[in-house]
Amino acid sequence: MILVLPGVFAGTSKVCTNPLTSCGSTTSSDTCCYNSPGGQFALTQFWDTNPSTGPSDSWTVHGLWPDHCDGTYDQNCDSKRAYTNITQILKAFGKTSLLSYMNTYWKDYTGNDESFWEHEWGKHGTCISTLKPACYTGYTPTQEVPDYFQKAVDLFKTRNTYQALINAGITPSTTKTYTSAQIQAALKAAFGVTAIIQCSSGALDEVWYSYYVQGSVATGTFIATTPVGQSSSCASTGIKWLPKSGSPAPTTTGGSPTPTGGSGTISGSGYLNAVTSGSGKGCLISAGTWYTTGTCATFTARVSGSSITLTSSKGTCGIVSGVFTCGSGVAASVFTDKSGTLAYSGSTTFYATAVPGGSTQLPVYTASKAVSVSFAWTNV
Repeated sequence: MILVLPGVFAGTSKVCTNPLTSCGSTTSSDTCCYNSPGGQFALTQFWDTNPSTGPSDSWTVHGLWPDHCDGTYDQNCDSKRAYTNITQILKAFGKTSLLSYMNTYWKDYTGNDESFWEHEWGKHGTCISTLKPACYTGYTPTQEVPDYFQKAVDLFKTRNTYQALINAGITPSTTKTYTSAQIQAALKAAFGVTAIIQCSSGALDEVWYSYYVQGSVATGTFIATTPVGQSSSCASTGIKWLPKSGSPAPTTTGGSPTPTGGSGTISGSGYLNAVTSGSGKGCLISAGTWYTTGTCATFTARVSGSSITLTSSKGTCGIVSGVFTCGSGVAASVFTDKSGTLAYSGSTTFYATAVPGGSTQLPVYTASKAVSVSFAWTNV
């Protein structure tokens, strides 16, 4: 792990004289000013519905990928720079506004945004030639990280996929279907070029926008282009654009989710929203930990009489050594429903050592700790 001190002076990206455009007919050996071999950049976006991530009227960031000029790509190019502290790095370089935006629009469907950001940087960011340390004058360790995330967010802000589709009469629905041509026409009308669209189980869930870059990723010019060497996974007809079920834990600029409250009897699919001192503060995520800035996990509740068992995407949920845990190999514990609030051994009160903040996830205990918390069920 590498950290920099807040306020530290960072170096500057190399000044490029007459920079060339990546993937062009003329190439350069100066890979600080000419992105190579990853010269076709894909700004990728998610539309997550189960569980929902991000605002209900916006797509979210997936990543910024330096593909080769034929659609192939390198990955995990520098293990020494596969940093595991993205949040701290952004804060150290004063990127609090960027971090706040990412907490809302760059979401992980399992609730672990930090891990997702680390993955995108390690797999893709380390493969961008113009962001290598040697491409900075007076380089400060990790300064390429905020450059990567800032550029991805800046590009994302120019590609309002939600509004582009709405403007073309394409709306989220559980029943309406559209053709690939209709979706592509809407995106081209909005942005001037076609994109790659991806589907899962017949529903639209990703869009990839392609660019070439003139000069450095940090300081150069991104030029929108038609993708080369990439393919869509969507059928030509019958494509659904499903509505989000409502962001279960939408983040605010302050980094804390707005409480959604509890509604309904505990059964089927739903979220477990944390309530402490009369207010909502986050929710349980898939491993069973309490998180206040991530996306709530979707739990499945199976009811037999008055007994309830729970599972998440990680596996069965149970109380293991006094800790709420979900995972493979976990023995199911029996819970009950008290007016839409989860109860164990007759009590709706669980405990934690503190109210989690930022990227911290905290275990939930059955034995008394400093903070009392209950979990209200919201049906999906």
